[in-house]
Amino acid sequence: MADYAKLTEMLGNLDEEGVLEFVGELVDGGTEADGFAAVAACQDGMNIVGDLFEKGEYFVGDLIFAGEILTETIQTLRPLLAGAEDTTIGKLVLGTVHGDLHDIGKNIFKNMVEIAGFEVYDIGIDQDPQAFVDKIKEVNPQVIGLSGVLTLALDSMKDTVDAIIAAGVRDSVKIIIGGNCVTAEACEQIGADAFTTNAAEGVRIAEAWVK
Repeated sequence: MADYAKLTEMLGNLDEEGVLEFVGELVDGGTEADGFAAVAACQDGMNIVGDLFEKGEYFVGDLIFAGEILTETIQTLRPLLAGAEDTTIGKLVLGTVHGDLHDIGKNIFKNMVEIAGFEVYDIGIDQDPQAFVDKIKEVNPQVIGLSGVLTLALDSMKDTVDAIIAAGVRDSVKIIIGGNCVTAEACEQIGADAFTTNAAEGVRIAEAWVK
């Protein structure tokens, strides 16, 4: 059985060669479950990177490098995760809410839902409620993903859901919130349909909604 804790450690240490060797070997004989386990391990590794950045031990360049490693890792894992990759199963609008500039978790989720078959419209970071409303009206998605890490993001998520309701498009979409700050209680107060702190779980929730 693969040592996913080792994968987490290597990504946290920015060991590009070790990470890519690990996932390359996994692809040779692994299953879809192995692929999702590897992505979850990488998410944990990115959390380590984020923590070290917050402590001042890593810098912006390290965050960028970690993101590059992650992107290449997920591309390598595509054969295990692709399944119905060529079939679009739904549309998803995704963004980090107003006041929050974090995008690591958002980008992990984006990569994974694209692999699962979603057409993803990523509107970026620090997006106000109207930006989400405008995109919903433009592309008619089934799922909305609101991302945030800072505690203040919870208020922005609530404002965004309220704006979606006011625009009269709430009944046509499912809303999932994600990030280290979200909880079951916050999800209920915000008015979202689901919450997660795990990208792989978020993919499964979104897939269930469109299937």
